[in-house]
Amino acid sequence: MNWIEGEHYYINPSGLVVLTERFLRERGYCCGSGCRHCPFDYIKVPEPKRSLLRHERNQKEKE
Repeated sequence: MNWIEGEHYYINPSGLVVLTERFLRERGYCCGSGCRHCPFDYIKVPEPKRSLLRHERNQKEKE
């Protein structure tokens, strides 16, 4: 797959590559790394990190 900036990834202000929800959905599974845009509700991320990530996501959605 040829990655397209803005569709499959973007570069955050710190210079890190961030995968988009589109890319992650096309890949088809949670890798367990705690990706910022994980569409799979972090199902493979071990606790307690999973709960922390879910909580942070819920807080951002409320803003």
